[in-house]
Amino acid sequence: MPGTTIAAIASPPGAGRRAVIRISGGEASAILGGLWAGDPPPLARRACFEGRVHDGRGEQPALILWMPGPHSLTREDVAELHVVGAPPLVAALFDRVLALGAVPAGPGEFTRRAFLAGRIDLLRAEGVLSLVEAENESERRAATALLFGGLSDRIEALRGRLADARALAEASLDFDEADTGHVPDDELRELTRAAHAGLLDALSWEERRGASSGEPRIVLCGAPNAGKSLLYNALTGADAIVSDVPGTTRDVLGAPWTLGGTPCRLVDTAGLEPLDGPSAVHGARASAQVVAGDQRDAADLVLWVVDAERTDVEALLREGDSLGKHAPMLLVWNRTDRPQAAARPPAALQGYEWIATSGRTGAGLGELGEGVSRALGIASTGSAADPAAGKNGPRRSPSGSSGRAAGSTLARELSARHRRALAAAAAEVQLALDARAQGAPLDLFAAGLATATDELDAITGTTSPDDVLDRVFARFCIGK
Repeated sequence: MPGTTIAAIASPPGAGRRAVIRISGGEASAILGGLWAGDPPPLARRACFEGRVHDGRGEQPALILWMPGPHSLTREDVAELHVVGAPPLVAALFDRVLALGAVPAGPGEFTRRAFLAGRIDLLRAEGVLSLVEAENESERRAATALLFGGLSDRIEALRGRLADARALAEASLDFDEADTGHVPDDELRELTRAAHAGLLDALSWEERRGASSGEPRIVLCGAPNAGKSLLYNALTGADAIVSDVPGTTRDVLGAPWTLGGTPCRLVDTAGLEPLDGPSAVHGARASAQVVAGDQRDAADLVLWVVDAERTDVEALLREGDSLGKHAPMLLVWNRTDRPQAAARPPAALQGYEWIATSGRTGAGLGELGEGVSRALGIASTGSAADPAAGKNGPRRSPSGSSGRAAGSTLARELSARHRRALAAAAAEVQLALDARAQGAPLDLFAAGLATATDELDAITGTTSPDDVLDRVFARFCIGK
């Protein structure tokens, strides 16, 4: 929490030549004084010192980087202790830092403090996170473009154009057309059209940046107990929990799936369900549904998994309409091995491209791989899908958690958030222009521009709710 002094081991776990302990907060100088062996160094300005520190059990050599606030990243006093990377020595020194008054930092807390202090916006914070989790060169380039302001600078300029147009519109409310303070409609609309064009350009830039974020992503969606997790396991060789109890999957799981020799990523999400019941359950379900929605937005292809025993056609049509708003979709008529399963979807659903499958018996999995390959434009190499790919277990993410969607998944989720907001802002500006052309009053026109500005502010974090910030910073490593 703000006001406390935080500390974390900021280097990767395990033995190494060097390790880094990072400290930020008002007690950083006092903690350094308590660690230093001999007379403490002067800490009036930014500096680098070599010396020895007490770790509570003995002394060890250290290189100290001192960055006093408010000219540090967090605007607080910041110290970094660079020491020999022997895990027992690092652990002893870190325990000593905590004993002198620091508290362990949470995930992403250093970057979050920089964000809250106004040193970076949310986009640059997301760039830090994307860079840390990048798994290849294309992901590194995409993350670097975000980190160094590629989208932030565009949004800042666009926000200025919208603010200018809105100010002129609101000022004109106080003047008649014959008054010198009145802004001609043509001038106002020209300025607004330029802002709209800039929004579309920013959206195009973000689409290009996000497209470089790695493997194609296929996302499994559908009602609870449709057999998504069993299908996920059968296609990837993973071992996600499978249960007859609806709603077992609450987290997002991802694993490699090779199609026509092309590495892809298959993602399993929480089942679609109504948000009713006790408040605690409601909160957990709501959170899972929001995360699942982010996954669908970032997908290259949605696999709509439907239990072949379902007969509620009206509900299925509503479900299909809601999922079809995201990415291209393929209907997976699943669990065809069940006693009451229909061999094919009802006539009302046969407008969708569909494939019948059974995750339990493996029926239709080859056809499903071929259908996904066609939808993604992946050329077949004799075996369109390799359900055995990943039989040795899903690839590990950088954090070490098996089966978690990471790397390109994260980058695409963040890019999808940016694209949603940019598209919404562009739509609001176009609505304002159309309304003004039809004679809508200037105050309504200005309100549309204000709504568009709010969408941009949500991207940079100026008006982002706490739950969005929590979801972003919770993905960081400790010490970042």
